[in-house]
Amino acid sequence: MSWADMAQEDELEEEEEQEVNKPLINGNAPTGEVGVLKVQQKPALPREQRENIRFMNVKRKKDYICLERVNGKFKNILDGLELHKGVFSAAEQKRIVEYVYALQKMGKNGQLKERTYTAPAKWMRGKGRVTIQFGCCYNYATDKNGNPAGILQTEIVDPIPHLFKVIIRRLVRWHVLPPSCVPDSCIVNIYEEGDCIPPHIDSHDFVRPFCTVSFLSECNIVFGSNLKIMGPGEFDGAAAIPLPVGSVLVLNGNGADIAKHCVPAVPSKRISITFRKMDETKRPIGFVPEPDLQGLHPWSYEVDRSKRLNHSKPQQPMSRQVVRREINTEESRDFAERGDIHSEPRYPTWNRRGPADRRRVRVNLGS
Repeated sequence: MSWADMAQEDELEEEEEQEVNKPLINGNAPTGEVGVLKVQQKPALPREQRENIRFMNVKRKKDYICLERVNGKFKNILDGLELHKGVFSAAEQKRIVEYVYALQKMGKNGQLKERTYTAPAKWMRGKGRVTIQFGCCYNYATDKNGNPAGILQTEIVDPIPHLFKVIIRRLVRWHVLPPSCVPDSCIVNIYEEGDCIPPHIDSHDFVRPFCTVSFLSECNIVFGSNLKIMGPGEFDGAAAIPLPVGSVLVLNGNGADIAKHCVPAVPSKRISITFRKMDETKRPIGFVPEPDLQGLHPWSYEVDRSKRLNHSKPQQPMSRQVVRREINTEESRDFAERGDIHSEPRYPTWNRRGPADRRRVRVNLGS
């Protein structure tokens, strides 16, 4: 499915467009009445070009380092972690958060399957965050029926909602998750102040990599090969990584399998959505993959560059001197495309001013 086709059903971008095009209220009208100010809208770029611009502006950090001794050898326990910022705009985050709270309300009213929505009693600090699971039911520990920790293959939960599938398609298209690991399950965590997630390594019922998206407030995620519990909701580890609002943290390699991770008691309300792909041998009985999550492909950087050049403004007729300047600009662009962004464009070695004793002659180029 192309972005142009997918965008017709992309609620995220629709929300942003509505926010941008919203009229302004003028409370200082001369008549004393409240009026509506007309907003002069900027010329709209094609949707695909807007996506391309946003995709190219995503900030990605992949060089986390924290050395710890593991089994007698020093290892970078953060190897494989990636933080992607700028994947979701403020308007898109607002839309997602509102939808999560709508799902929570449905869960409270019994409109979701029994194992989809869980809201344990808050019997102590750090305990009691709300979880909403889609695609599969994951058992965090052996339950009262004797089921072990892991994916419960005989339990049925609700399928992944449409809006979350839109998010998954963006994560793959924008090079956050590889097309070989398209999520087929997700879990929503709704935190109140003081809620936490204790130290753990995600079950290998889920393949690597997987990712978690943060909303509402920033918090730290703590990593370490040996995390210490200091008190209710308080943990100590070798490294703490801030998770900005709207960021996506990808866990893979040592960061997913050697280091444990936890979220200490959050200072304010927070929502996270973790997207994971199940091991095919662990999928629930009768599980059917989502048809609209098949065959996803990441955006091509080479295609991006070509489209940016093709969408540039048409050039106006130029005089000879302006043409020469344009050639130099193209030469600078060649340096940038080769990655040498600090290099200066090459100019002819002859002296532009000419010999000092040569008289200047004005030439009319228009004649």
